[in-house]
Amino acid sequence: MQRVELDKDIKPISEFRSKATSFIEQVHKTKRPLVITNHGKSAAILMDVCEYEVLLEKLELLQDIHLAATQIHEGKGVSHYTAKKHILEKFNK
Repeated sequence: MQRVELDKDIKPISEFRSKATSFIEQVHKTKRPLVITNHGKSAAILMDVCEYEVLLEKLELLQDIHLAATQIHEGKGVSHYTAKKHILEKFNK
């Protein structure tokens, strides 16, 4: 996902209402999210669906890594040798 360009990607909700279609096209074309403000404060983010899915995949991967690190720290991990042995045993059946 591209970073927000502050001079191009922050729009008030009143402008978003009147130009929603063009802003959706902008988000799709640039792959940058659009920050929508209400009374001068950020209120919502509009982003491309594909970019959103990529972001979710990255988040899920980071959560898996965090879980694995926690499990290893708690002594619940297995060595590379043991994991490899278990996998090879399953394939050789």
